[in-house]
Amino acid sequence: MLIGLTTAFIILLFFIDQWIKHFVVATIALGGTHTVIPGVFSLTYIRNDGAAWSMLAGQQWFFLVISVVALAVMVWFLIRYRTSWPYEIGLAFMIAGTLGNFYDRVVNGFVVDMFQLDFINFPIFNFADSCLTVGVIWIMVVLFMEDKAGGPHA
Repeated sequence: MLIGLTTAFIILLFFIDQWIKHFVVATIALGGTHTVIPGVFSLTYIRNDGAAWSMLAGQQWFFLVISVVALAVMVWFLIRYRTSWPYEIGLAFMIAGTLGNFYDRVVNGFVVDMFQLDFINFPIFNFADSCLTVGVIWIMVVLFMEDKAGGPHA
């Protein structure tokens, strides 16, 4: 994938994340829940000033520093692997997710979370978190496939 397309993809994912967050804030009261699929999935508006399960709650400075460092490393890898579209896709998801939550922390002082899985005890999360997860899994699969094929990481 060309860097220009990758950048456009990152921007698209970032705007989807921000649009979902704006929609939830505008339509659901803080702490309110809207059932989407009964017993499976709900939208619940919460403000998260920590990480998953509210770990390190209130430590915004820590998350801001970690985000800047992570973004620098991911951009370096993006430039380094710019000729490998599988890596670009995974990194694009990860960069978009990091940017989405970083933006929230800078602008709001917290991250807007909304996706609740009703069938399991799991933290409420957002689209940016999903992008990060998809990106990490994508890169793990790429590394696994290269290893199985005897590629550069064998």
